[in-house]
Amino acid sequence: MPALIFRKGLDLKQEVAGVLADSYHSALVDQIKAQDYRYASGRLTIHLAREFGFCYGVDRAVDYAYQARRRFPNQRVFLTGEIIHNPHVNDQLRAQGIRFLTDPSDRDAALGPADVVILPAFGVTIGELQRLDQTGCTMVDTTCGSVLNVWKNVKRYALDGLTSIIHGKYWHEETQATASQAVAANGGHYLVVLDKPEAHDVCEYIAGRGVRDRFLARFASATSPGFDPDVHLQRVGCANQTTMLSSESLEIGEMLREAMRARWGEQELPDRFRAFDTICSATQDRQDAVIRLLDDHRLDLMVVIGGYNSSNTCNLARICAGRVPTFHIAEPDGLLSPAEIRHRDVASKAEVVTSGWLPPAGPLAIGITSGASTPDNLVEQAVRTLARFANDLALDSQG
Repeated sequence: MPALIFRKGLDLKQEVAGVLADSYHSALVDQIKAQDYRYASGRLTIHLAREFGFCYGVDRAVDYAYQARRRFPNQRVFLTGEIIHNPHVNDQLRAQGIRFLTDPSDRDAALGPADVVILPAFGVTIGELQRLDQTGCTMVDTTCGSVLNVWKNVKRYALDGLTSIIHGKYWHEETQATASQAVAANGGHYLVVLDKPEAHDVCEYIAGRGVRDRFLARFASATSPGFDPDVHLQRVGCANQTTMLSSESLEIGEMLREAMRARWGEQELPDRFRAFDTICSATQDRQDAVIRLLDDHRLDLMVVIGGYNSSNTCNLARICAGRVPTFHIAEPDGLLSPAEIRHRDVASKAEVVTSGWLPPAGPLAIGITSGASTPDNLVEQAVRTLARFANDLALDSQG
């Protein structure tokens, strides 16, 4: 019997509103927003970006997960993996009794018609969806609408005979799901490029300056089965993992457009190249807001809060790091002391502990933003910790 799929909630939004507020809401953050996104305490001034934290898609996904737990109190409820890339939120869901099929204890769980499986905001591959359907389990689909929009475009490319070139991380759940949509539609093909250097290599091959074996080796993990660059780079369409750095996605799109124009000529371009801006609006809004924050305020440092494996959070940190000392912390407990901070280094991408990160005396201006999977209560914890550290350090320096 095919699985039952809930895609528009489970009619229990009001019933779970209270527990969601208790778990993720912050009265202090509301207060800071009302005070022009500014918080002052002693020598410290904190400026919040005007767009940060939970986006609509994440809020919806978490809401549906709580509704599922409430709707099926006596059944096993699983997630295919992290619902979003935030360790705090995922641990809160585990505390609700929701189990993760990626956890060692449940990796080999045998699913059946009595079970409930929640699909994450990133979506799942077509193959995984088919496997779940065969179990007869009930599914709750929280796939973000922005992701569905990308899927629509890559399916259209495949149906029209174009290869999807996806700016994203080939190992990321969303990009894997998107790539599967391209293959399923008319046996289409895809190529995933991580950044501008990889896009440059693709453009070189389009121009006839690439080496086939070297190209196939470089992109071995990032291409569709049977991908042939001599055939499948003749007509291409651009798409994105929705959480990538938008300016880079646009630049990659222009690089590919120019390569196709140079190779095939202006008249051939409409038939051989297409592009749609598929960066989600929430990702764009958060990137625009942090740029405005950096433009409008003279900051001593930036604190970016969100999971290390959160693409949109990492890109916020990349933007900030080009302008001001930046510390990307997974959670507020990364603020170890006034002397030390545990964070993901933007350049090396490794977790490090940095000493002497907080200026010891004088007025201090700190900017804060958070990724789309970070709840407001974690921002509040960071604000309160920063205020305590900054003012305790100033007292120590005076003593």
